[in-house]
Amino acid sequence: MRIATIAFAVLIALPCADGAFAKNRTGKINGSIEVGNAEQAGDLSTVNGSIRIAATGSADEVSTVNGGVRLGAKARAQSVETVNGGIVLDEGARVAGDVSTVNGGLQFGKGADVGGRVKSVNGRIVLDAAHVGGGIETVAASIDVGADSRVEGGILVKKPKGSSNDSRIPRVVVGPRAVVQGELVFEREVELFVSDSATVGTVSGATAKKFSGERP
Repeated sequence: MRIATIAFAVLIALPCADGAFAKNRTGKINGSIEVGNAEQAGDLSTVNGSIRIAATGSADEVSTVNGGVRLGAKARAQSVETVNGGIVLDEGARVAGDVSTVNGGLQFGKGADVGGRVKSVNGRIVLDAAHVGGGIETVAASIDVGADSRVEGGILVKKPKGSSNDSRIPRVVVGPRAVVQGELVFEREVELFVSDSATVGTVSGATAKKFSGERP
């Protein structure tokens, strides 16, 4: 997983100091990174700090270890990942590839678009009329595929490895008019709620509970 190499890669680049240490690349050990409105950047990486791309800004690969990532309205990135932190895509933001975190929530606003896979081990995943092209994968996160959202590639909730003291049962909701194409596979116990106006693929490992209205 590329996240494991972030700190090592940044340390190698230390002789070039904080800030821009190669063309189209910005990296730090400690500190946040910001890209302004409509600004264009290359790869962005930090170890201890957050990354923010303001409205209509853009970057290539965006990664941090301890910190969150936020893309403003209609901002763009090639991929986004963090270990300990949440990821927010504001209205109309787009990530061409994958979006992943280990410990943190994922929130995608109206019209947000992820071309690749969305992954989170722990943390709530929320789609608000958003699109995910490569499916959703988690171990312990609750998932809210909100009204008018679309997910291609299905949903996978994996069985935890080894022993776990976390007895929380993930809650998976597919809201009104939402579409989940592909299989919904649950390797562990979940609570699954599917709107009577939603469209989903084959479900295995759980029994869907139908609901009417906006929320179950």
